[in-house]
Amino acid sequence: MAELTYRAAVARGIAQEMRHDPSVIFLGEDVAGAGGVFKTTAGLLEEFGPVRVVDTPISEQAILGAAMGAAMTGMRPIAEIMFADFFAVCWDIVVNEIAKARYMTDGQVDCPVVIRSGNGGAVRFGAQHSQSVENWAMAVPGLKIVAPATPQDVIGLMAAAVRSPDPVLFFEHKGLMATSADVPDGELVDELGMAKVVRKGGDCTIVALALMVPRALEAAHRLAGEGIEATVIDLRALMPLDTRTVLDSVAETSRLFTVEENPRVLGWGAEVASIVADEAFWDLDAPIRRITTPHVPLPAADNLEDLALPSPDRIFEEIRRSMG
Repeated sequence: MAELTYRAAVARGIAQEMRHDPSVIFLGEDVAGAGGVFKTTAGLLEEFGPVRVVDTPISEQAILGAAMGAAMTGMRPIAEIMFADFFAVCWDIVVNEIAKARYMTDGQVDCPVVIRSGNGGAVRFGAQHSQSVENWAMAVPGLKIVAPATPQDVIGLMAAAVRSPDPVLFFEHKGLMATSADVPDGELVDELGMAKVVRKGGDCTIVALALMVPRALEAAHRLAGEGIEATVIDLRALMPLDTRTVLDSVAETSRLFTVEENPRVLGWGAEVASIVADEAFWDLDAPIRRITTPHVPLPAADNLEDLALPSPDRIFEEIRRSMG
């Protein structure tokens, strides 16, 4: 057991899988010599060499085109798109090629590529470098969507993603890079599509993802001081979506809150709310409440970005008010 930062966990997770399987390669902009713009890939070039850790041109289309070709011919590439916002540049390859390769070849061709990206706000990068885009990807059939909140989950879910036969979008939150936690030694392999109950309470259920998990936990601890005990669920993945854990919790608490960083319109919480309304309506004692970022471009100014993103204060106040 050792304390590890979120960013160091990314490097450890990639290295674990490259040691495990020689067909795993890694490519992206500034990922080799520079160790990545967020320093998440430091040391990989030194251990695995320039044949398996490849610096690419500044072309998201080229990165994913090369990764798809490698995946279709027997490799297991990990490709980095530096900022999740830049998926807009190469979305055609993701949506119309990578996500549909198996379907359109009648299962003859797998495309086991992991596409990593720095996602989300809270680091003052402005409207074009701070978007939380996991809900874009959730809408595309054929993709698995992962967004870990802790260093241990980064490593375990990275292993599950690399070993999956399907394409996986792996969103690493920029606002969590400096956070740290104790992580067990040795190989860690998790399972995709399994949510985690990170706090147990009987009065309400809070469902969160990535940066919103520690913020929801902080709010839950404060709610306990008001006599409101909340269960907090870290979804960890949007596809496959662990609806069973959410539904079981709602059956116990009768109230559901989602905490989402994505803009409100068509956010992932709307899908969760829809499923709960369809399958657990009679378990609910109150309307489902979504706590989200407004449907606006994210500001760069400190005070405005803090106002836009769900904060522990806002989560606490909205749940307390709703719970009466």
